[in-house]
Amino acid sequence: MTAPVFVVAPGALRAGTVTLDGPEGRHAVSVRRLRVGEEIVLTDGAGTGGYGTVSAVEGKDRLDVAVTEVRTEAEPTPRITVVQALPKGDRGELAVETMTETGVDAVVPWAAARCVTQWRGERGAKALAKWRSTAREAGKQSRRVRFPEVADAMTTKQVAALLATADFAAVLHEDRDADSAALAAAELPVAGSIVLVVGPEGGVSPEELTAFAAVGARPYRLGATVLRTSTAGTAATALLLGRTGRWS
Repeated sequence: MTAPVFVVAPGALRAGTVTLDGPEGRHAVSVRRLRVGEEIVLTDGAGTGGYGTVSAVEGKDRLDVAVTEVRTEAEPTPRITVVQALPKGDRGELAVETMTETGVDAVVPWAAARCVTQWRGERGAKALAKWRSTAREAGKQSRRVRFPEVADAMTTKQVAALLATADFAAVLHEDRDADSAALAAAELPVAGSIVLVVGPEGGVSPEELTAFAAVGARPYRLGATVLRTSTAGTAATALLLGRTGRWS
């Protein structure tokens, strides 16, 4: 069993005694019931981890950790970003959760033309906060010390600008009559950035495909079956992690 991961404030990690309190401390003490001598990992969520053991437990929401090693993971390469069209209901959080567990590096919410769900005003802010909280919690659960970034929601024009900067840009598209190739056979970069667009349940519109093609993003298919928007990004991320050697 690997050691559980808890989040501390940026700059708090150092060799020696580090105190974990607040909501994270409460979870460690009252939910996980960690005891003196148990292994634990503290992280800032940005790639730095502090590895040690619990040295003291106080009350219901505070413990001290004897950190014996602090190390920072290099940023993974190639970096994988999934542009995720907004699904209905809680399927957006499901997509973020499973992509985080799989190993995605960044998620970009996208207000595609055929999205039933639209983020506006306070509702949009709450939805974005849920996605970011889900990425953080899934990062902890999957024992990551570098959590995926969840960007502000983008328009199609903004997504096209992002795709233009990628070393490899792809749009998952289910239309067998379209000029789509198999993602499993695509030539991938060994470094740099990969940006993958996952459309909504209604599919990527012809206008969006044209806008993305203008910046070099080709349509690709995953396989013989059609995946839901909330699972396609996870399947594609797993494929890319395997093909780029990041899972080797």
